[in-house]
Amino acid sequence: MNLLVSINCITYNHEEYIADAIESFLMQKTNFDFEILIGEDCSSDKTKKIVEEYMQKYPNKIRLITSDKNVGARKNVLRLIENSRGKYIAQCEGDDYWTDSYKLQKQVDYMESHPECSLCFHAVKIVNVNGKPTGEEVRPYTRSDISPIEEIISRTTFCPTASILYPKKLMENPSDFFMNAHVGDYALQMMLTSQGYAYYIDKIMSAYRIGGKGSWTSQLNSGENVTEKYIRVKQGDIKLLEEFNRYSINKYFTVIEKTKMKREFEILVLKNKIKEIKKSKYKVYYDEISIKEKSKINSKYYFPKLYSKIVDIKGYIDGYKNNKLKK
Repeated sequence: MNLLVSINCITYNHEEYIADAIESFLMQKTNFDFEILIGEDCSSDKTKKIVEEYMQKYPNKIRLITSDKNVGARKNVLRLIENSRGKYIAQCEGDDYWTDSYKLQKQVDYMESHPECSLCFHAVKIVNVNGKPTGEEVRPYTRSDISPIEEIISRTTFCPTASILYPKKLMENPSDFFMNAHVGDYALQMMLTSQGYAYYIDKIMSAYRIGGKGSWTSQLNSGENVTEKYIRVKQGDIKLLEEFNRYSINKYFTVIEKTKMKREFEILVLKNKIKEIKKSKYKVYYDEISIKEKSKINSKYYFPKLYSKIVDIKGYIDGYKNNKLKK
């Protein structure tokens, strides 16, 4: 059989999760060959040891890509792409996993019959650190269909990483736009879709794990200055959108400008500048949000102490729910 897919899995300090990911790759049932490349970024735990044990069991299926020192997520992604031999690349990070044994077959079948498609993705379920379903999903549509690039530009979490499959050739010479991006997944999705089109399969075939130690989301929501960190992320989105606009030569200028304005609105909300929101060009976004969201914004501005108490109580309840899910 021909080697059609290279599964690219970057991992760092995922000793509790990496086996789930690898097992989900190995369970794939296909009429083509695939390889598994694991980019191990010098973990301080037993992640590398676990990967090596799997390599011994499946020497012709699994390859370890590593180095003597930590290279970071972006370079880890790129070195996997460079070492991939498949026509297509399927992505899944070391703390996520696949749930459907025919996932690769379904995506490749579509891509092979639609060569103009440059990105294929699907729905995922959200699980906690122990793999227990939270009841939440990432499901942008209720049927399989082409996804307009405008949707991908305007929503940063539109295509879950563990659902993505794309032609390797489209990433053989990544642009500066991608290399400079503060969030690689968002940049990748926009860049790929601009070279063809994205197709969504309305079936849950992967699991996205939240609350894992060391994950990007956990780092963002922990420690001090959480609000400042969110503001920097929004500012990074704006810069990324501007660079994508130059990369695409203004082809998507209208949706990019609208998305930038929404990020600016979100920054004003985070900075608690409610007067600027209600009396400026951003008022259109304020008028569009729900009554519940407006109540949150107004409470934070006019009753900050009460708002803080409500947030603390909600945090306690969410923590209790999470603990129940772990049991």
